[in-house]
Amino acid sequence: MLKSTGWGLAVLSAALLGMAAPARAADKTLARESFTFGTLTPPSEAQVRLQAARWLKEQDKQDRQAFDAIWSNKDKPVLDRLAATFAMGDKDAAALLKQSHDPNVFAPTSLPEVLADAKRSPFFRANLALAYARNLANRKVYEEALETLKLFKAEQTVDPASYLFFRAVAEHGLLLKKDANESIARLLDDVPSAPERYKVVAALMHFDMVSWQDKDLSAIARKMDNIQRRLDLARGGKKTQKIQKEVVARLDEIIKELENQDGN
Repeated sequence: MLKSTGWGLAVLSAALLGMAAPARAADKTLARESFTFGTLTPPSEAQVRLQAARWLKEQDKQDRQAFDAIWSNKDKPVLDRLAATFAMGDKDAAALLKQSHDPNVFAPTSLPEVLADAKRSPFFRANLALAYARNLANRKVYEEALETLKLFKAEQTVDPASYLFFRAVAEHGLLLKKDANESIARLLDDVPSAPERYKVVAALMHFDMVSWQDKDLSAIARKMDNIQRRLDLARGGKKTQKIQKEVVARLDEIIKELENQDGN
């Protein structure tokens, strides 16, 4: 059984949705696929605020009043306040966060240069990448969200729970079952402080994947949903066309199988 804090609530939520039967199988499957790397404890708010203040000082963009206004807003998560600090001290970060959050801006097709700039601190790049990838995942731009997160590790961020959760969301959206289950297992097993909503949604994603089969009609439906997502993002190129051909080919196979059955 999973050793995650709050796992019982996740199972209860699944049961209330009529998923109690798959839950028992899901527990066994997820436990078997789990990879434990040790507990991930996020830094305290005070530690992050101190690092943010030091980073801002290095940018020679000190504005104590604006900085204090950002960090006194307890309604905002620490990651949001850190991202606001980055936006205040770095014009590239400000533009990146604004564009990634705006649904009217075309989804990116490459990784931002600022995240690969070794001259900038790992603290800045890793946490900017997390805030950026989160924005993209919320817009269902799963490809670039995942590629961005792969540049860094959960341990390098101030919010490892968000890192693992949004990585799982992107992997689930891209139908990467094994990868998504590994991210979910780490979130549930290794981040006791993860928000309960993350744990519940992560568990439900896992329960959803338990029933996935490679060639059934549900697999076709998932691929068609992915095609529609890509078209909504104005991505009707070769990759989308390849998925479309796979769907048509599989539908042809199913039709032939049904015809053969009728003929017998």
